Order: sequence, then structure tokens, then C-alpha cells
Amino acid sequence: MSVPIDHLLALSAVLFTIGVAGVLLRRNAMVVLMSVELMLNAVNITLVAASRLHLALDGQLFVFFALTVAAAEVAVGLALVVAIFHALGRTDVDDIGAMHG
Repeated sequence: MSVPIDHLLALSAVLFTIGVAGVLLRRNAMVVLMSVELMLNAVNITLVAASRLHLALDGQLFVFFALTVAAAEVAVGLALVVAIFHALGRTDVDDIGAMHG
């Protein structure tokens, strides 16, 4: 039994919307990073669905490279969050501008 493409695209849209809401509404840097990852995974689901629809492997290959870049992004983002927490004692996104100087 195969999942219809419409269901995959609806799941992707819901995940992307939740990610956008997390980026726009939350102040904690970790939550913002997790929301960005959620949006990236929503796009990856869309690429795999389109790849399956067109019977091509291009979308799946692109997802493989996107996941590789996402792993590097997580490492850099987590290092930034740790540095912000070490400097300020909290990880609010609004306080990042106070770090210059």
C-alpha cells in the first residue's frame, strides 16, 4: 500500500507551517533552530514526493545532500547557542544583538 502524493504534500505543508510559526513566535534559540530543521525536513518530504511522482531519483539525491548540509548547520548552530549561553547566561534571540562589543 502506497501513501498518496496529496497526503505527503499536506504533511509537508503542515510541518513547514509549524516550523515558520516556531521561528516567528519563539524567542529561545534552540527552539528557533529546531523550527528551521522542521522546515528543512518539510521541504525534503516534498522533494521525495515529487521524485516519486515523476519516477526519478533527482529529488532523493538532492535530499541526501540537503541532509548533509543540515548536519553541518546543526553543528554550527549548536556551537553558536552554547557560545551565546556562555556569554549571556540565556539563549533568547532578542539578546543576541547585545553581544557586540
